[in-house]
Amino acid sequence: MTERAEQVAETRRRIVEAAAHLHETVGPAATTVVAIAAAAGVTRLTVYRHFPDDEAMFAACSAHWLSGQHPPNPAAWATESDPEQRLRVGLSDLYRFYAEGEPMLLRVHRDFDVLPEAQRDTLLNLDRVVTRALIEPFAVIGTQRRKVRAALAHATSFGTWHDLCVRNRLSRSAAIELMAGLVRAAGLSRPGAP
Repeated sequence: MTERAEQVAETRRRIVEAAAHLHETVGPAATTVVAIAAAAGVTRLTVYRHFPDDEAMFAACSAHWLSGQHPPNPAAWATESDPEQRLRVGLSDLYRFYAEGEPMLLRVHRDFDVLPEAQRDTLLNLDRVVTRALIEPFAVIGTQRRKVRAALAHATSFGTWHDLCVRNRLSRSAAIELMAGLVRAAGLSRPGAP
C-alpha cells in the first residue's frame, strides 16, 4: 500500500510540476491538459483523476510555485510608522518578489481573465492587503485618501513594476523613488483638489 501511495504522490508531483512549468513558459491561457499530460509523461485521464477541474489544478500549481518563492510580507512592513519609510520598505519587498517571480507573474497577470475565480480573488486580495498596509500610516481623509489609495495601487501593481524596471530598465531603487514621489504628491495635494 505504501508503494502505491508513493507512486500516486509521484505522479501528482510530476503533473503539478509540468503544469507550473507550462504556466510559467506559455501562460495559463495556452496550457492544455494534453500539454500537461505530455510534459508529465501521463495520459489525459490520469491528469483528470488527480485534478478534476481547473480550480484544483491551479490551486496545486500556485501552492507548488509559491513554495519556491519568498512572497512579500505586508505584516512586517507595519513596524515602520513613517508613511514614506513604510512605502519604501513595502515597495522594496514587492519589487524584489516581482523580479524573482517575473516569468510566472508576467504570464499569470497577462492571462488573468482565464484564471479560475479563486485564483483571481487571491491576486485581488493580495492587492487589497498591500494597499491597506501601506495607506494605514498616511493621515489623509476623503478625496485626498482616495488619491493616495489610487497612487498606492498604481505603485504596487505588477504592471507598474514591469513597465518601470523591465520595459524602461530603471533600477529597482529608481523605480521605488519615482513611485514614492507619486504617492507623496498624492498625499500632499490639497483636499478637494482635482
